[in-house]
Amino acid sequence: MQTIASFLLPRKVQLPSAEERLVEVAPGIKVRCWCYWQSERAAALTVIVVHGLEGSSDSQYMQGIARNGLAAGMNVVLMNQRNCGGMDHFAPTLYNSSLSGDVAAVVRNLLENDRISRFALIGFSMGGNLVLKLAGEWGSDGPAEFRAVAAVCPSMDLAASADALHKPANRIYEYYFLMQLFKRLRRKARLFPADFDASRLRGISTLRMFDDRITAHYCGFTGADDYYARAAASSVIDRIAVPTLIIHAANDPFIRMQPETLRRVAANPNITYVETDDGGHCAFLGERNRNGDDGRWAECEVVDFVRQFA
Repeated sequence: MQTIASFLLPRKVQLPSAEERLVEVAPGIKVRCWCYWQSERAAALTVIVVHGLEGSSDSQYMQGIARNGLAAGMNVVLMNQRNCGGMDHFAPTLYNSSLSGDVAAVVRNLLENDRISRFALIGFSMGGNLVLKLAGEWGSDGPAEFRAVAAVCPSMDLAASADALHKPANRIYEYYFLMQLFKRLRRKARLFPADFDASRLRGISTLRMFDDRITAHYCGFTGADDYYARAAASSVIDRIAVPTLIIHAANDPFIRMQPETLRRVAANPNITYVETDDGGHCAFLGERNRNGDDGRWAECEVVDFVRQFA
């Protein structure tokens, strides 16, 4: 109920105009970012926010973080992953959960061009996996300006979460993701007919099959198992060296945290892990209050967490 309600309930988030930034993350491949700046951008904490599977900078939680971050005196950069946010036509490439280097490229762009003095990363679901993966890959060797990372319902254990999507109670979510992913691949095949073959979609009925036949095939993995193993943040979570907040709901329909991953999280003193009984997937709907909070608890929590380092 939380998951579906957060998707369907109408919500208005008022934001000022943003600066569009196209960032080259690999040769010939660009992603679109929307940058909301404070009057003195170099002096403010910059929050870089990454969306989940088939989301974009227009996703409600992305807009909510932008509003909350701006109100807290931060710069906010909403990063669209490859293809997302109207970028399908830019390059014959697909996005996937291993591309933490794309987030690093956006960070480098902001450091070099805007001279930001400190930054934090926030990610939701697939985006949560990406920011945690990058933080783990950096370890203690990340940029000196890197202050904190926060993730809401991160898909750190990709294989377990993909398989959970195929359970009967979760098929509505799997159908939705597959419908969106099918549409995207067909669009890519129309735009780049020499690079993509839409006929590879025939017979695919699960997300694991999609990742095995499409993601792995076009993104350089030997299969779904290889992709899930190499892309999962769980393999580097123990190396994170900055203050980290992970929020997860026990009743998240399809994100699964494996016991070994939870042990690694608990063993890292830099990580604060919060698991609520309720919240669904990236929803965490609560009561509105008189201060203008529209009841998205997790959005407030991650902004409050990184705000400590402003």
